[in-house]
Amino acid sequence: MDAIYASVVARDPDQSEFHQTVSEVLETLKPVIAKMPEYLDVVKRLVEPERQIVFRVPWRDDKGELQVNRGFRVQFNSALGPYKGGLRFHPTVNLSIVKFLGFEQVLKNSLTTLPMGGGKGGSDFDPKGKSDAEVESFCQSFMQELYRHIGASTDVPAGDIGVGGREIGFMYAQYKKLTSLPGGILTGKGMSYGGSNIRPEATGYGVVYYMDELLKHNNQTIKGKTVTISGSGNVAQYALEKCLDLGAKVLTLSDSKGYVHKADGFNREDLKALLKLKNVTRGRVSDMAGDGVVFVAGKRPWEVVADLALPCATQNEVEIGDAKTLVANGCMALAEGSNMSSTNEAVALMHDSGILYGCAKAANAGGVLVSGLEMSQNAQRLLWTREEVDNKLHTIMQELFHNSVKAAEQFDCKTKTGKLNYLAGSNIAGFLKVADAMKAGGIWG
Repeated sequence: MDAIYASVVARDPDQSEFHQTVSEVLETLKPVIAKMPEYLDVVKRLVEPERQIVFRVPWRDDKGELQVNRGFRVQFNSALGPYKGGLRFHPTVNLSIVKFLGFEQVLKNSLTTLPMGGGKGGSDFDPKGKSDAEVESFCQSFMQELYRHIGASTDVPAGDIGVGGREIGFMYAQYKKLTSLPGGILTGKGMSYGGSNIRPEATGYGVVYYMDELLKHNNQTIKGKTVTISGSGNVAQYALEKCLDLGAKVLTLSDSKGYVHKADGFNREDLKALLKLKNVTRGRVSDMAGDGVVFVAGKRPWEVVADLALPCATQNEVEIGDAKTLVANGCMALAEGSNMSSTNEAVALMHDSGILYGCAKAANAGGVLVSGLEMSQNAQRLLWTREEVDNKLHTIMQELFHNSVKAAEQFDCKTKTGKLNYLAGSNIAGFLKVADAMKAGGIWG
């Protein structure tokens, strides 16, 4: 396993984010390979994407000047079904970021139990500060190339950071123009043209459902707990809403400029203000300051004392220093709403210190889970009610959690404090399903 990791680093030495997730997964799979060495050949194939697509995206801004960005789509693994995974538009996007997201997506999609492979894509285009016309111009150009590589039965992208309903709408319209094929080619669509109820809410709801199961498994409950949330986009917004539904008190929200803290906890009026701020005026969380809300510039919210932590912003937002702060503040549990929220060093410290840790592959699977349900509705020409989709989401998140528990128990995966290693359980449960499908196909599986 160490040799496989070394070969990954040697092949692509500059892809640090991809190295990080591969290292974490391979380390947790060692007990599986020790008992089942026949899976070693599967691991060798699993860490290499089936296909990597990089392309030029030219577009014109409002001044008529030509801009050129780079587009990506990594189709990582199709053993379980069509490639499925979001598109991220952000200046930091590069091949390493897309590969790390795609690799995690393979195991995450496997955990949902739905027939979906794993992929990811995006561009280094930044939609912030761009007019609707500029975003539309970029999305049309982006789809001008991407459409050649996707399809309802082959690869179904969704949204991610920087890609919301506006961007999905522009890309979906362009795909139809180019192919004359309406249908379920993208998920996260608007309700008026094939979207699913609670798709925008799904990741945020799912991470809170996961946290609730994690606490119940340790004779606790989320009701009455205080929570720090990072981020202020879709995931953070709806994690806040579901925390309110389940009786928890959320103390913080954040963006790249700092965080806001409300000692009495954010309420539903605050949630309405946040939704308008982020989704209509596209403002900053600092605009929420006042009436008991304090803005702290240039810092992350983990310094605020709370029972639970839900990082919902971006990768590696919980570093070793943040983990030390969480431990010192008596944090009980952390569940990742963003992809790979925590560095490997931070995760190790949380495990060693007794903090219950839910990794993104399991905890934030709600988004792709409801994307899969949207695909099912599109295929059947159906629309399920909000309650039906929410019930399916809640049920599958519970199943996902308990499947991870079973895998951790089967391979006796525990932390130094003697608690169950939920990270290892999630990785193993996701891996075994994919691995069996890959083995069935021989070396091409």
